[in-house]
Amino acid sequence: MTGSDGQVRGRFRRRPSRPSETSPPTPAHRDASESVPFGMRLAAAWSWRLLLVGGVLAVVVFLIIQLRLIVIPILVAVLLGALLVPFSQFLQRHAWPKWLAVAVAMLSALVVVGGLLTLGISQIVRGFDELAAQSLVAWDDFREWLLEGPLHITESQLNDFVDRAIASAQQDSGLLVSGALSLGSSLGHFLAGMLLALFATLFILIDGGGIWRWIVGVFPRRARTAVDGAGTAGWGTLQNFVKVQILVATIDAIGIGLGAFLLGVPLAIPIAILVFLGSFIPIVGAVVTGALAVFVALVYNGPLIALIMLGIVLLVQQVEGHVLQPLIMGTAVKVHPLGVVIAVATGSLLAGIPGALFAVPVAAVLNVMIIYISSGSWKDGASPPVADTRAPLWRTVPQRPGYQRGE
Repeated sequence: MTGSDGQVRGRFRRRPSRPSETSPPTPAHRDASESVPFGMRLAAAWSWRLLLVGGVLAVVVFLIIQLRLIVIPILVAVLLGALLVPFSQFLQRHAWPKWLAVAVAMLSALVVVGGLLTLGISQIVRGFDELAAQSLVAWDDFREWLLEGPLHITESQLNDFVDRAIASAQQDSGLLVSGALSLGSSLGHFLAGMLLALFATLFILIDGGGIWRWIVGVFPRRARTAVDGAGTAGWGTLQNFVKVQILVATIDAIGIGLGAFLLGVPLAIPIAILVFLGSFIPIVGAVVTGALAVFVALVYNGPLIALIMLGIVLLVQQVEGHVLQPLIMGTAVKVHPLGVVIAVATGSLLAGIPGALFAVPVAAVLNVMIIYISSGSWKDGASPPVADTRAPLWRTVPQRPGYQRGE
């Protein structure tokens, strides 16, 4: 009995539990964790989270830059859609058929943009030869003033400066040649991007609601309410931005163009058109177009008229920066002017002119969407029935039996 009892006890003897399962932390482990200050643990927790978020953002920016030939036309289409969708809906509310309202909206945009570009380019081409001749005359006068004026620059110093400028241009001629060789591919990319933007704008006008419901359906069901509400808030902000930006650009173009016309500066109409188009690029566009207006005034009308033109440009830009932007644009996009400057600088550094163009609307939309999600007001709403409200366009997409998107 004793032997068999001992065998049974040995057979069913309980194994010792692992220290990690039941045993409390050893004093050495507890001392090691407590030896790290709370501030250091808090900083470490924030650090790895910030590194993770920064890594994700870096990957997203890298992908956007690599796919810029697709991303830029899509962003242009979204901006055009934010402008044309309310116009199309306005026509439909007044008993216009949907197809006719969409066609009129698209044709109106094409006519306005094409008319402005055609008028501006034709005026510039018509006055280019005279501008080149006047530029040479102005350079001769400026050269004579440098030689005989108060600066007392000698002929040899001026020639040395010109020779260094020519040598520098010759060193960079390789970039010019490569740019000329890539003109064909760049033109092809531009045409392809323009067609993509037009098709995307057309689909936004036809079935923008269906496209958005499809995007919302990609997310998990519990997140659809937040995504839908944030997107609606961002879309409203984008519409306000486009309308206000057109108003601000029109005021800038009228102010600077009218000033050039009253001063007798040639090419006043192309200057006004360039100011209007350049106003869509914050800060950068105003500086470039203003400098062009002052240059034309200097070449044709002399230093005094150029100085007056500079004063008009500065006055219009000050009115825009201190009156129009805070009162109109500030209420539309709800972004601080410092945030606008940082967004434009970051966008231009990452993507050049397209980055500066889309920096402010992207920052404004993200700002509104983040504020909406963080407010938590979407928690009381019901999940949008994405699967039941799809537009007829998306019903043509086949699905696997028993499979629902976003789950």
